Amino acid sequence: MSESNLSSFIWSVADLLRGDFKQSEYGRVILPFTVLRRLDCVLEPTKEAVLKEQAKRKESDVALEPYLIRVSKQHFYNTSPLDLKKLMGDQDNIGENLRAYILGFSPAVRDIFESFDFYNQIDKLTKANLLYLVTEKFSQVDLHPDRVSNADMGLVFEELIRKFAELSNETAGEHFTPREVIRLMVNLLFIEDDSALTKPGIVRTIYDPTAGTGGMLSIADEHLSSMNPDARLVMSGQELNPESYAICKADMLIKGQDISKIVFGNTLSEPGHHGEKFDYMLSNPPFGVEWKKVQKEVNKEHKDKGFNGRFGPGLPRVSDGSLLFLMHLISKMRPAKDGGSRFAIVLNGSPLFTGNAGSGESEIRRYVLENDLVEAIIGLPTDMFYNTGISTYVWVLTNRKPKQRKGKVQLIDASSFWQKMRKSLGSKRKELSADHITDIVNLFGGFKEAEIDGKPISRIFENQSFGYHTITVERPQRDDKGKIILGKSGKKKGQPQPDSKLRDTENIPLGEDIEAYFKREVLPHVEDAWIDEDKTKVGYEIPFNRHFYVFTPPRSLDVIDAELKGVTDRIVEMIQGLSS
Repeated sequence: MSESNLSSFIWSVADLLRGDFKQSEYGRVILPFTVLRRLDCVLEPTKEAVLKEQAKRKESDVALEPYLIRVSKQHFYNTSPLDLKKLMGDQDNIGENLRAYILGFSPAVRDIFESFDFYNQIDKLTKANLLYLVTEKFSQVDLHPDRVSNADMGLVFEELIRKFAELSNETAGEHFTPREVIRLMVNLLFIEDDSALTKPGIVRTIYDPTAGTGGMLSIADEHLSSMNPDARLVMSGQELNPESYAICKADMLIKGQDISKIVFGNTLSEPGHHGEKFDYMLSNPPFGVEWKKVQKEVNKEHKDKGFNGRFGPGLPRVSDGSLLFLMHLISKMRPAKDGGSRFAIVLNGSPLFTGNAGSGESEIRRYVLENDLVEAIIGLPTDMFYNTGISTYVWVLTNRKPKQRKGKVQLIDASSFWQKMRKSLGSKRKELSADHITDIVNLFGGFKEAEIDGKPISRIFENQSFGYHTITVERPQRDDKGKIILGKSGKKKGQPQPDSKLRDTENIPLGEDIEAYFKREVLPHVEDAWIDEDKTKVGYEIPFNRHFYVFTPPRSLDVIDAELKGVTDRIVEMIQGLSS
């Protein structure tokens, strides 16, 4: 069954729910039932063997779980004699039997259905006389991985979540990232490690602090497996949304991953994976979402732990917490002496330039650039995400830059690399083709400046190119007669008093001498000015679009006059035609 047909089939369950459930509640029923049928199908081939093993070991004083997992040939099992098809044989007791069936799963699977709040949904379906009909519907579809691959199953979940999010006016983009964007990020992560990743028996770790349904982790796993079937990628993640967390955990379970590494909770206030470091990391944190709910915990960590915590460099404004996730990922980087790390994170345009010198955002940019962590920033086309049409950027950071990249940052403008989708999905109207991804990855891998039709698409800068000094230029207060007012006490005694109304600031590139700039650019215009050195600050910003701007000369006046004359002549003809 194709992914689109499967999605349509599962979606048809909504026809059963219509009238008894609100549209915003459909997902709470359909998503857990889809997961249940998937697990049901996976365990079907070894079901009888597990029951026999349970009966055989029941009287012995040994832990059953290792034996049952071995026989099930999965990382989970079910000891109930029931399955979804057998539940159809007792319509009158469907609710009680379904609960008993779920309780027969191993503890990790039961946690998944608790995250779905599934027992509550069973009660609601029973009350509406719909439980048998819905269960029967799902018992008829084959979701075994041999029929529906893990990749296709992931797409089904994402499509369903997107539809449910639209129905309930939620933001689907909070749950998952377009697959082609993830493929781009994964390719960028692995490109410089191709030779190491093809070694026999290689094991690497990857982490996503905003895991959603696990799409980023899954695609990274698929990519590494295609490069090296013997490689093993140990996946870890954390997710705040209960339903997304449950789907992610179920997906990882079927893939044979240690699902204890998929943690529920808010990464910013309740970080999991304490003390762990990772080889690779990926994240698509929410765009422009405030972090007021976790402000107390984040402020406390910043104040009490400083650089021994995650938020030492500074804190962004409360209206956008995406840079907090960037700093969180930095804290999870494996030390360079132990092999280092590389991560890719999707951010909106704000983290590039928001905040003046000394602000939290500027200090965070200062930290990553002065510590030579930023490898590249790739500007993506607009209209790439499901819940927003804004410009987005992939930041690639590492603490193990190759020699040629040290002290440098590559900016890639990939905003023109897109094709129109046959059918828009929410705000998503554009997509990256496989060729687009290859071209962007080659630009990154080549680490050279490049142009297309005279327009730059790849530029390379020294880290300090993005830094500047903000100086405060003071001018003296004067009395009614124009005489300069001098200080009468303290350190400023006998010195001109600054006039706050005339105060100004200047931004000077880091590589330029401040005094020389001041004498050249300021004093010729205001000869009584001076610099208040106590107020001088260092700032960093990355004016991405400015570096790719190409000046287009305005049309000549002759051309403009000719066009205006043409328009005027046509208007005159139209008026004459009306009056004749």
